[in-house]
Amino acid sequence: MTTRVFTSPLFLGFDHLEQMLERAAKASSDGYPPYNIEQTGPAGLRITLAVAGFGMDELSITQEENNQLVIKGRQNDDSQGRVFLHRGIAARQFQRAFVLAEGIEVKGAWLDNGLLHIDLARPQPEARVKTIKITRGGGNGATAPSRILNGKPEGTS
Repeated sequence: MTTRVFTSPLFLGFDHLEQMLERAAKASSDGYPPYNIEQTGPAGLRITLAVAGFGMDELSITQEENNQLVIKGRQNDDSQGRVFLHRGIAARQFQRAFVLAEGIEVKGAWLDNGLLHIDLARPQPEARVKTIKITRGGGNGATAPSRILNGKPEGTS
């Protein structure tokens, strides 16, 4: 069951925000791997995931069409022929997804001491004011034809 967030008729065109909120709510509630999100500057963000035990060739980062940043980890099972008396280090796979706002750019990623860092940039929007011309007549911004009075268009003498 979905709950509509933007029920007011004053919120026009926010359907995509509701869809993003639903995607974020459906995202895995699994806490693995743990992560931090930090602000690195006025327009910079960094996601850091704790991925100890994963090599660079076992990690992948993709930015999908629906503004999702997906990080996947797949470890190769190298336990063949080994006998564990206790196995406390799990060789598990993971997938972590983040919904990015429109315009967020992935600047780069690097792996350092078991931490995967992903730098993001949030471009600052231009401040702009647009004046809308008001015309006579009907909708769609089209100008309605003038009425004819005494054989002449209205407003002329």
